[in-house]
Amino acid sequence: MDYKIEVAGLTRNLPLCPVNEELYIAAFVIFGDVELTIACARDLLKIAPPHDVLITAESKGIPLVYEMARQNRENRYLIARKAPKLYMRNVFSTEVTSITTVNRQMLFIDQNDADFMRGKRVLIVDDVISTGESLKAVEKLVGEAGGTVVGKMAILAEGPACKRNDILYLQTLPLFNPDGSVKND
Repeated sequence: MDYKIEVAGLTRNLPLCPVNEELYIAAFVIFGDVELTIACARDLLKIAPPHDVLITAESKGIPLVYEMARQNRENRYLIARKAPKLYMRNVFSTEVTSITTVNRQMLFIDQNDADFMRGKRVLIVDDVISTGESLKAVEKLVGEAGGTVVGKMAILAEGPACKRNDILYLQTLPLFNPDGSVKND
């Protein structure tokens, strides 16, 4: 079963995938889809608030935030990593739970990234906002680093996220029942 979606002027068929016995989601993956990444970055920049720094959580937001930075002629963007790397010093961390990940995860930034965003206007970007837990975790890291979150945005707001008034997004994405019908909550 697929779900047909139109976003940023493009149409894609998204496969439905089970989260549990009662909930399916439409898998929106921008990895490898250059045309979609470029179009979504362009349209997100049209509605993005003024900012100094872009940040995303690893991993599906990476090509999007890269393309947004490239189109906006920004020379640097930040990534909250899923694991600390050898080159990272004085690491900040926070825990996150995501609808698409079975176990709890941690997100990390280092002192270099914290210094870069301190006192700056930070825009948090992701591919899909569902529960908002990843956003909350990145927002916590930005705050601990001394940055100011000026906006939170994604390509898609999934399920109840579309009712939030604190995020910007291009399109809604429903949740699904096992039979492929749209879940009405």
